[in-house]
Amino acid sequence: MDEQKALQELKRRNEEALIWFIDRYGAYVNTIIHNIAGSFLPITDMEEISSDVFFTLWMNAGKISHGKAKAYLGGIARNKAKERLRKAGMELPLEDDLLLVSRENPEHAVQEQELARFLQEAILAMQQPEREVFLRYYYYYQPVSLIAKEMDMNLSTVKTRLHRGRKKLRVILWEGGYAIED
Repeated sequence: MDEQKALQELKRRNEEALIWFIDRYGAYVNTIIHNIAGSFLPITDMEEISSDVFFTLWMNAGKISHGKAKAYLGGIARNKAKERLRKAGMELPLEDDLLLVSRENPEHAVQEQELARFLQEAILAMQQPEREVFLRYYYYYQPVSLIAKEMDMNLSTVKTRLHRGRKKLRVILWEGGYAIED
């Protein structure tokens, strides 16, 4: 079974398709959860988060485009892990909120969404492997040493790519009208 077929079967509520996704992406989802919440939450909580991620996939199968399942699962895993940490009253290892805005003000919410969309487009416009390094470090919270090992790079190369990525992103944000404080 490939991803397209698995998504079609998942839409039909075929449990075998869900098992296919769990087998294929379970370790990936668990790694993201562990990287975000591993030092804060017990293993049982992380297992529950993982189950919630795949339940969300099950419930939203019709909304996922072919070729996007891995990214969808990664985003859900990231959000669910952060949500669980917030509910437990714990601080995140890397502050996710770049802007301090009031959730009660609709204008700020729109601005925050625009910035998030702009950031996403800027990051996706990065060339490989810089984009992958950047996403692994800032989005999936992987340590530099793990990125270097998994991507078969020197530690200093990963650090250099992160530094260059930040510089490029700062320029793109500045040119887009978003002032970034140091």
